[in-house]
Amino acid sequence: MTHNLPLSGARLWDSLMQMARFGGLPGGGCNRQALTDADAEGRRQFIAWGEALGCAVSIDRLGNIRLLRPGRDPARKPVAIGSHLDTVPTGGKFDGVYGVLAGLEILRALHEAGAETEAPIMVIDWTNEEGARFSPPMAASEVAMGIRPEAELLATPERAGPATFGEELARTGFAGSADPAALQDLGAYFETHIEQGPVLEQEGADIGIVTHALGALTLEVTFTGRDGHVGSPMEGRADALAAASEFVLAVDRMARATDGQGIGAVTRLLLTPDARGNIPSGAWMVCSLRHHTQAGLDALVAGVTAEAKAIAALRPGIAAEVVPQWGYPQTAFDPALYGRMEAAAARRGLKARRMACPIGHDAIHVARTLPAALMFIPCHGGLSHNEAESITPEWAEAGLLVLADAVLETAGLVR
Repeated sequence: MTHNLPLSGARLWDSLMQMARFGGLPGGGCNRQALTDADAEGRRQFIAWGEALGCAVSIDRLGNIRLLRPGRDPARKPVAIGSHLDTVPTGGKFDGVYGVLAGLEILRALHEAGAETEAPIMVIDWTNEEGARFSPPMAASEVAMGIRPEAELLATPERAGPATFGEELARTGFAGSADPAALQDLGAYFETHIEQGPVLEQEGADIGIVTHALGALTLEVTFTGRDGHVGSPMEGRADALAAASEFVLAVDRMARATDGQGIGAVTRLLLTPDARGNIPSGAWMVCSLRHHTQAGLDALVAGVTAEAKAIAALRPGIAAEVVPQWGYPQTAFDPALYGRMEAAAARRGLKARRMACPIGHDAIHVARTLPAALMFIPCHGGLSHNEAESITPEWAEAGLLVLADAVLETAGLVR
């Protein structure tokens, strides 16, 4: 369906620029990490915008913010639109926030037109999607969908400091009382996001229709050897970093050998002792693996684990330990919902293409529990998690129009 609601790409763009002031960086990006003062300021602005539209505002025990516009039929489950306002330390203006404020613009257009929908419409700001301050990422949506215990998230310590997730919720005023599990009773969920990749821009496509998310798993890998003076003889050394270096290259090699289906990288490396005069006795790493199929991910995990053990076995005095930490299975999005977005793009003369999602988003955890859809718009050069991250107002408006068409069709716009 199409409609004549007064959706405004210019108003959306202005809201994006206003939100970018909170945690703004000199290079034009944002540092609005979860539950910092900057994040709290952005969240309060989001709430104020929702209250100005007469929305009911609620905050759950995980800090997820919900703006609810009632529908004509109170028995209908809400149709939700969501994403996140938090950023990485050197983030851009659009990653995550675009999806939240596109949802807000749909509420604004409905309010301005005095229009009704049969089902309620909800816009959600999920807490801590990025995981930059509290690991893992996408944590609040994971708990809300019943996949991870609530108490575990509330007790999670920040990466560089003494505070816990629960303590920072309370300090910033976002320790709400609503039950996060109530979000499992949504009628449908939509999320739109910048692509964080170059495909749409390279192909001149306006819209990416996401059919599924790659399965992902993070491993903690530790090589343990023996301390030694950096000037000691090479013979007899048990150098944990030398073994770890072989492993880093092996992960890259094994991921490249999957015919484009798998992705793998070592993303963190900590040494013990971390001293310029010592041979490291410990090398701790984070290894991230992804694959288009669950069987492929399982095989990649098994192969990487075996490779770590094999590297250690060939080096006297070296031991290897591989511990799975966090991830999610290969996840399909709802064909009926993403079909509505695909049809909306066609009606509006926009070029859309189907694609997979290699990057984690809250929509993935939601899709594991209820009908959900994810859509991308292009970003310049595929650059994200960077102050130089950029999109055009035209791309932003195109995504808004397609999102609105699909949401309003699902919620039942009353003409």
